Amino acid sequence: MSRLLVVGTPIGNLGDLSPRGVKALEECDFIAAEDTRVTLKLLNHFGIKKPLVSYYEHNLRERGEQILGRIQGGEVCAVVTDAGMPCISDPGEDLVRLCAQAGVPVEVVPGPSAVISALAVSGLSTSRFAFEGFLSVKRSSRMKHLEQIKEDTHTLIFYEAPHKLLSTLQDLYQTLGDRKISLARELTKLHEEVLRTTLSQAVEYYTQHPPKGEFVLVLEGAQPKAEAPLELSEAVELVRALAEGGQSLSDAAKEVARQTGYRKGELYKAALEGSSL
Repeated sequence: MSRLLVVGTPIGNLGDLSPRGVKALEECDFIAAEDTRVTLKLLNHFGIKKPLVSYYEHNLRERGEQILGRIQGGEVCAVVTDAGMPCISDPGEDLVRLCAQAGVPVEVVPGPSAVISALAVSGLSTSRFAFEGFLSVKRSSRMKHLEQIKEDTHTLIFYEAPHKLLSTLQDLYQTLGDRKISLARELTKLHEEVLRTTLSQAVEYYTQHPPKGEFVLVLEGAQPKAEAPLELSEAVELVRALAEGGQSLSDAAKEVARQTGYRKGELYKAALEGSSL
């Protein structure tokens, strides 16, 4: 059946291509690749010979329509990126959208992801996170982006190139303050490195040690703002609401005292006086 296959490829170690990924590349009719030279190395490693179509940011509109037309004509296309899962900060996103709009089946053959891999080894909270991709090269846009996420309590994940790393770390420090950060470099490759530090220390380190390789930055989220304590009058209203809901006034005062820190007797007396007015 004609369809689009979204195939995850290794982010560094060729041994990470799954058996299902190999099978998908062997059995598809053609492959849409970000850089055909990079994908050809992968195919040669596994002894796969398939027609390659260049599909990247600057030709995605025209080439996307051509790929869609071939799939609608009965072919199976596998879309890949140079490393990791396609369609994540990647032109493949547009191709999936085209297929979805045209009613063409899209299947995923999952594989390695630099985002998830870096998060997993970061040592930071993984329960809630936000992937922010690459920050803009235009400083005004970059600073606007950082202001928008300044209060976000999720763990934040960014991609960054080595030549921009130091300026990005400086902007993060300036805008978000000194936070914990994990910098993952060359994941799954021979010189894999994960530096767990703070933004201020990272700025100092990379000022003295020019960065090399592609980075994934995993940054601690903002600290949750403490909720303002309830006023006594608000706590008393809560006692009354619980009492009206069926609890005894004594039990209601005890429950609200536990939640707010006010004394039970203080709440009970105030609620009782209010109810007698």
